[in-house]
Amino acid sequence: MSFLNILILLAPIFFVIALGWFAGHFGSYDAKSAKGVSTLVTKYALPAHFVSSILSTPKDKFYSQIPLMISLIVGIVGFYVIILLILRFLFKYDLTNASMFSLNSAQPTFAFMGIPVLGSLFGMQEVAIPIAITGIVVNAMLDPLAIIVGTVGRSSKKQDENNNESIWKVTGKSILHGLSEPLAFAPLASIILVLLGLQIPELPQKMLDMLGDTTSGIALFAVGVTVGIRNIKFSIPALSIALLKVAAQPALMFVIAMIFGLSSADMTKAVLLVAFPGSAVAAMIATNFESQEAETASAFVISAVLSIISLPILIAITA
Repeated sequence: MSFLNILILLAPIFFVIALGWFAGHFGSYDAKSAKGVSTLVTKYALPAHFVSSILSTPKDKFYSQIPLMISLIVGIVGFYVIILLILRFLFKYDLTNASMFSLNSAQPTFAFMGIPVLGSLFGMQEVAIPIAITGIVVNAMLDPLAIIVGTVGRSSKKQDENNNESIWKVTGKSILHGLSEPLAFAPLASIILVLLGLQIPELPQKMLDMLGDTTSGIALFAVGVTVGIRNIKFSIPALSIALLKVAAQPALMFVIAMIFGLSSADMTKAVLLVAFPGSAVAAMIATNFESQEAETASAFVISAVLSIISLPILIAITA
């Protein structure tokens, strides 16, 4: 695929993001209304798309996705752990700050850009399972792990026992919260049903598709709105998080994909899934911890802008 064809492929995607930025930057949306748009995507439209696509997929196809799933676990959760250890022991960050920095360096905005970008390359049906797997990895593994580590770090600073919870209670609550998120629960439940031999009837599939087919445009618009309402702080931590997200993590995933012997198509999917900009959800988790707030919010915006350059290059290299 030529570089010009890649730019033509991505032009509609970045146009919708730019339109969302215009709406957010010039006041059509504020933080509350922007969250409403994001909620529509993450809790309704994208889960509906997952259920419809996965339950219409033959179960044999899932077994062929195991190497891709392992690669994504290593490339996302493993990358988080690597950055966490470097920050903790080399740069002497405390656990909470290290966890929030690492989370925002490792978590992609797959829920918003996965369907439109990968769907344009491979077709909507072909990318449903990889994106669903990413949702499970992020929501059921990465986010709970980051929350657990962040909570341990925060609790270690507090002397008031009333503010401390046991590590087992924190772990259980974090995992259950992650699994309760529609982006984790919907694909996981659908995969289990398919492996049990169940398929979705035509009428329920059409009903789900009525909502699920709106995912691409709304998701991209939501990314633009979120970027538009945020202020950018060009600090070294913010720039570092953004560069780790759009450059270092895709490079590591490329190596991991080669080690696991992924096909050319699966390698492209894996690299692009982690190459998307940082996640607004990860930035919100940092805000909840009152840790790296300005840095992670700025990194989300910076990585979104850098992806305009990085995504065409990565597609040209891997596709």
